[in-house]
Amino acid sequence: MDQAREFNFLSPFFLLLLPLLFFIFKHISSLSSKRLPLPPGPKPWPIIGNILQMGKMPHLSMTHFAQVHGPLISLRLGTQLLVVGSSPTAATEILKTHDRLLSARYVPQVTPYDDSVRDAKAIESQAILREQKVGEMVDYLGSKEGKIVHIGEIVFTTIVNTLTNLFFSKDLVDWENQEEANGLKGMIRRIMESATTPNIADFYPIFAEVDLQGLRRNAFKSLKEMYGVWEVLIKERRESQSNGVKKLDFLNVFLANGFTDDQINTLVAELFTAGTDTTTSTVEWAMAELLKNKEAMKKLQEELNKEINTGSIKESHISQLPYLQACVKETLRLHPPAPFLLPHKALETCEVMNYTIPKNSQVFVNVWAIGRDPTIWEDHLSFKPDRFLSSNLDFKGHDYEFLPFGAGRRICPGLPMATKQVQLVLASLVHCFDWSLPNGENPTNLDMAEKFGITLQKEQPLLVIPKQKM
Repeated sequence: MDQAREFNFLSPFFLLLLPLLFFIFKHISSLSSKRLPLPPGPKPWPIIGNILQMGKMPHLSMTHFAQVHGPLISLRLGTQLLVVGSSPTAATEILKTHDRLLSARYVPQVTPYDDSVRDAKAIESQAILREQKVGEMVDYLGSKEGKIVHIGEIVFTTIVNTLTNLFFSKDLVDWENQEEANGLKGMIRRIMESATTPNIADFYPIFAEVDLQGLRRNAFKSLKEMYGVWEVLIKERRESQSNGVKKLDFLNVFLANGFTDDQINTLVAELFTAGTDTTTSTVEWAMAELLKNKEAMKKLQEELNKEINTGSIKESHISQLPYLQACVKETLRLHPPAPFLLPHKALETCEVMNYTIPKNSQVFVNVWAIGRDPTIWEDHLSFKPDRFLSSNLDFKGHDYEFLPFGAGRRICPGLPMATKQVQLVLASLVHCFDWSLPNGENPTNLDMAEKFGITLQKEQPLLVIPKQKM
């Protein structure tokens, strides 16, 4: 009886609620039906998603998925949704149309950096210093005439000493002690490898505090080693400043603005890791392509001989060297330093190319795929700098079929310095020396296999023999 009375008491209210409940249900159904689907992609496995399908060369895997599923795809990496654009249209939508919503910085769990201090723009104005350090590189190579040298190590030392003079007015690497360079390079590589190794915590945030693979621990250890390289310089400068001694470098500016040691360490380390490997790998790829393509090398040598009347090349010469610029552009098209650019994250849910990009999705642009798209580039796998001579395409983020440094809010802040440094170093290597491979090997047979990382490196180091030009 009690149950019957309770039912009779509630039933009128229940009947009154039915229309409202029906309306709410219809509204929710309408909203869910109106929401666009996720971008297509390969079918994920339970729990792990598409992790195993990424492989060791994810830029190749993503390019293949785009060919099958379309220019905007999505993958599940554990609980993380990854969206990848692989066409100029997709890049425009991500980096321009929806730049505000998709430009949040995605920071892997292993990365110890923050955004407290970042300003690379002031570095680009130091032309005299860059020319001086490139001149030292040429002198060192002259002393190695007829001997085998590793182009990547030579360029790395040049870039490191340029940066350390900007920061500290001091070379950190002695040309005659390449072990120092290799030690610093090893630290940078270990940090970058920790950052690029697939981290369980990124796929399953429940493990964020555990560091199951030890990646965060290893990254911090390598960073501490790197900080130790210049911490004594910071200490000495603080003491000398209190005695009225001043130097015109960035460390002086940092100290004058009250930067802490931690802030200085973070800024210098971030610019080191971002600026050394990218420039080094680009020059190494450019030299490999020029050696492999004799006609392109000949054209560049002729341009340099015609335009450069002095013994050394100045940055002011670069604007007079269109074929040099074309060679750098073509290298960046085939071998972009960061094949996926910097990872982005969606601040809010948005719609891109008639698909839904949920909030907090990780967003990539596969510039490697765009640079080798046969529908955009004629003879897309060949090194042909001439294609840029009659083209207005540039890498400043305005042309979405050519984006080696990105575009929009997250365009690479070191772009001006990087391009100047690459062009100056490459022009000096080609203008001052003739090059051959060890044991009389044929350059057309050079191994051009890639090694994936934060930067796209040449898997087999470029070993060459310099001969000074008369």
